[in-house]
Amino acid sequence: MPRYKQTQEILKLIGNREQVRNIGIIAHVDHGKTTLTDSLLAASGLLSPTVAGEARALDYLEEEQKRGITIKTANISLLHDYGGKSYVVNLIDTPGHVDFTGKVTRALRAIDGAVVVVDAVEEIMVQTETVTRQALAERVKPILFINKVDRLITELRLGPKDIQKKLARIIDRFNKLIDIFAEDEYKSKWKVRPDLNNVAFGSAKDRWGFTLKQAMEKGMTFNDVLKFYEEGRLEELKELFPVHKAVLDMVIEHIPNPMEAQKYRLPKIWKGDLNSEVGQAMLNCDVDGPVAFMVTNVMVDERAGLVATGRLLSGTLKPGMEVYLINKGTKDRILQVGMYMGPYREVVDYMVAGNIPAVLGLDGVTAGETVSTLPDMVPFESIKYISEPVVTIAIEPKNTRDLPKLINALRKLAIEDPNLKVSINEETGEYLISGMGTLHLEVSIHFLQDMGIEVVTSPPIVVYRETITKKSPLFPGKSPNKHNKVKLYLEKLPEELINLISSGEITDRTPRKDLQKILMEYGWSAEEARRVWAIDNERGNILVDMTKGVQYLQESKQMIISAFFDFVKEGALAREPVRGIKAVLVDAEFHEDPAHRTLAQVVPMVHRALLGGELAAEPSLYEPIMKIQVQVPAEFIGAVTSVLAGKRGQVTNIDQREYYAVVNGYIPVSETFDLAQVLRGATQGRAFWQTQFSHWQLVPKAMLKQLVAEIRKRKGLPENPPSYEEFIPPGETIEVI
Repeated sequence: MPRYKQTQEILKLIGNREQVRNIGIIAHVDHGKTTLTDSLLAASGLLSPTVAGEARALDYLEEEQKRGITIKTANISLLHDYGGKSYVVNLIDTPGHVDFTGKVTRALRAIDGAVVVVDAVEEIMVQTETVTRQALAERVKPILFINKVDRLITELRLGPKDIQKKLARIIDRFNKLIDIFAEDEYKSKWKVRPDLNNVAFGSAKDRWGFTLKQAMEKGMTFNDVLKFYEEGRLEELKELFPVHKAVLDMVIEHIPNPMEAQKYRLPKIWKGDLNSEVGQAMLNCDVDGPVAFMVTNVMVDERAGLVATGRLLSGTLKPGMEVYLINKGTKDRILQVGMYMGPYREVVDYMVAGNIPAVLGLDGVTAGETVSTLPDMVPFESIKYISEPVVTIAIEPKNTRDLPKLINALRKLAIEDPNLKVSINEETGEYLISGMGTLHLEVSIHFLQDMGIEVVTSPPIVVYRETITKKSPLFPGKSPNKHNKVKLYLEKLPEELINLISSGEITDRTPRKDLQKILMEYGWSAEEARRVWAIDNERGNILVDMTKGVQYLQESKQMIISAFFDFVKEGALAREPVRGIKAVLVDAEFHEDPAHRTLAQVVPMVHRALLGGELAAEPSLYEPIMKIQVQVPAEFIGAVTSVLAGKRGQVTNIDQREYYAVVNGYIPVSETFDLAQVLRGATQGRAFWQTQFSHWQLVPKAMLKQLVAEIRKRKGLPENPPSYEEFIPPGETIEVI
């Protein structure tokens, strides 16, 4: 393992939290995040200055190098001198491609400030908006670096006035994002202005940059920058204004240290008692307090096992320390503590609160875990992902002997990437992988091939959701042995409430008073809101018990909840997951003998009643809708809008800029698989676009029957779904409510 000369210096400083900054670099894809990171590393002495800007040092995965995009987040600690003091900057470089936003979300949870990189030519793009919104949602303070100013000079050949006009527009649009997405308290204080020195301008590729303050100190204007380019004096320009100094000076000056940041970030990410021992320790970033370690990323090291990375909010982590994994409910021992240096972990004797450590030895740890020396600590708020998997492929090994290797590899991928869902089709035995888009799945397949596993994949399949469009009748259920009965009905939840559930705003852990208050705002009675039994956050469903005086109900409760979760994983219409349903248990009868009310009796009874209730409530399908942004020369606007219209898309607005136009709209995922071919053909290859999951939308009624038949046929089922009458037990009837 390489040794870095800075390791001991950094360890001396991390105890002084006032001289620590935890930051990330975020941006739209290809706006220059990783190139900027290389320049920062070169200045720290961790990378040869001659290759900075080209080496893509933190893109240490072969697939990242090949595609020129960042897939996994990478961590580094470096030193920066400012105002006569040395500072430790813990830096995370994050993915820019929308298919990897889950990793951005987790990285943001660990940091206090974000350098938002914007291409001076392309300006604010769809992913700039997305990552800025994510940062503001986590109370991560943004500062702005406008990159690729060299393109304004060498490609667009703008004069100083036009350059300044373009840069001013970017700043204005960036501040509008803060206006829209920041909480009221931060709207004005987090806006950026050149005179505040929280905006820098430069070229990460050419390795120069400055803030207004630095330019004024040396009497530099954009007219002078033009002359440096015209006269080929770039070496002189980067000597005068090294880009690392512009960016890191901004970081030290404007990003709060962990002691300041944790005071206002903690109430957002932790819902425990702030006056408790651990609450006070985290608010004050106390190195002597109980350990409170928020795991934001887990990677599998072939030799070392699971490596948990995250933010340490209080206490000191040391090898040999006994800790509790709060969500998992287990006790474990830390084997090793480290800090990141590019692709390597440097083993250290300890890490103190306010930093981003790496920990080995926690068996079965997952991203989102809370690690503490207190067994009863309230866990951190679950990480909310702004997107969800909407495309699936079936995968199998080319050689059947590789099946055990494939299973292990898929398990590893699922641990490292919570936005990748791995499941097994029980009928066919196929392994199914669901991801954020086709690129996400392509990269996952490449990782498997890197592990020496040759695989065969199916064409991409769209993931749909089943729902109902009206209230069901009161539907009966009877156990196979005829000794137990149940009655329930299903009701559609309002879209706003579904989103609250699926985003994790309300969960089974939400305090009952808070849950009641929220549900009553959506028209629930106080009794209904009080009697919630289960919340399905993955898909947005709720189970409520409204029975009265039913004997043996408590003994059967977990079996009923189990049946509910079986149902929401796979509905009756097309065996797709169920979304947006409120299932209400109204009455039940259970046999007095426990031998007659077993799992094998209660679960099928409730499950069949739920399936029948769905079929009796005019079931339908939701399809995933993508937000699309197409950048194209103005003369091809008509071609783009025509393509979108032909694919059931919708254009929301067209943003005319000086040198190109940006067409914004929505398009169903099912219409995107040949989008590249069609768009390129219609625009002579001059369109650039990006899509990201936006929302679920009901499939048009005219398409529903055929689509259901196609999905069922693909799954080896009869093309027509069963009727609800098939689920009514003999001798029972449904009752219209």
